[in-house]
Amino acid sequence: MSKQIKATTARGVSSLLKTGAPGLYSSGKGLYLKVNGINSGSWIFRYKINGKTGKIGLGSSDTVGLAEAALLAAEQRKLTAKGVDPKAHREAVEKQAEAQGVTFDMVAADYIAAQRSSWKNAKHAQQWENTLATYASPIIGNLAPADVTTEQVLEILQPIWNTKNETADRVRNRIEKVLNAAKARKLRTGENVAAWRGHLELLLAKRTTTDRKHHPALPWDRMSAFWSELSKKTSASAQALQLAILTGLRTGEILGAYWSEFDLERRIWTVPARRMKIKTKDHRVPLSGAALNLLETIPRSSSGLLFEGLKVGRPISNMAMLMLVRGMDETQAGGWRDNQGNIITPHGFRSTFRDWAAENTAFENIVVEQALAHTIANQAEAAYRRGDLLERRRELMEAWARYVTIPTASNLVSFKQNV
Repeated sequence: MSKQIKATTARGVSSLLKTGAPGLYSSGKGLYLKVNGINSGSWIFRYKINGKTGKIGLGSSDTVGLAEAALLAAEQRKLTAKGVDPKAHREAVEKQAEAQGVTFDMVAADYIAAQRSSWKNAKHAQQWENTLATYASPIIGNLAPADVTTEQVLEILQPIWNTKNETADRVRNRIEKVLNAAKARKLRTGENVAAWRGHLELLLAKRTTTDRKHHPALPWDRMSAFWSELSKKTSASAQALQLAILTGLRTGEILGAYWSEFDLERRIWTVPARRMKIKTKDHRVPLSGAALNLLETIPRSSSGLLFEGLKVGRPISNMAMLMLVRGMDETQAGGWRDNQGNIITPHGFRSTFRDWAAENTAFENIVVEQALAHTIANQAEAAYRRGDLLERRRELMEAWARYVTIPTASNLVSFKQNV
């Protein structure tokens, strides 16, 4: 064993494997890279317990990187600190799983059964069962939890990672939870091979900036059905989402709202410039009848915030509406998705409103853009449009509120005729 070369960095490991000089190379704290030949190696953890030395394999260097090997080694050190021999522990776990004949599918079924009562809707459990049966079971369903590897998880995820983003995320998360349950039942040891942070994030392609900027939007013809379900909820996040839909504002502008910004008699909400995305001027929002009715149901807080969180003077989390929508998707047959099958987002309702206005009304584009507080790209038009078209926007938002809250065939026809 060479004492001069250490596999303490990813670059060092790569260099040693390319060189192919056989031997053990220290990575520190008992972890060693065993090089067998060119680009051939494995990880070994060496330890001493009860005065005796031992070693245990942690996987091939082809599939386990330095960072993961270090985490696996840390798991073994925890065992030795408790006086447990890591190799004997692994063998005991594997024998227990084999003796019980426990498979990944069995652990998954037990996990779903245990969690079912905490899930608000039976469809949530059904979605768990369906996604695991479709994607995970064909590959790892009959395996003992201790035998599930990173390679198999990648085999499950890679075909859908870039084409079915939300589904892939759910499948990965559900596999991770099942394997965590298996570890809690002592059916598995070591790191979770379905974990994202520090593991799969190093092996799967990161989503592009373009993907992150895309906000999946509900098709406008499903808007009234969504509103019907949303109206059954009374939480602050549900009320905030309703106000966002009725006004077309961004989530940050909604959550930071104070009662002092509202003139209910004149039916106007004035959002200060400092709270707008484009911080150049205040934004006046005409309040529809539906918006006014909603405001009457929102309790007043001592801080003056519309949507106060658990801490006095602080609004609810900016994730509140997103988690609400995701929860609604979980309990809705077919989910609440855009035309590409992605779960919708609160910000996406601005696009829903934009598409509805374009396809179902005769309102001018400038009116819709002003309602969305967009900058007017055409400088000549921007100079000409000195006002904010408040009254014209009031008509637009009333029409939108009627469509969202009172869906009738006659409304669909009358929008283009009456504007």
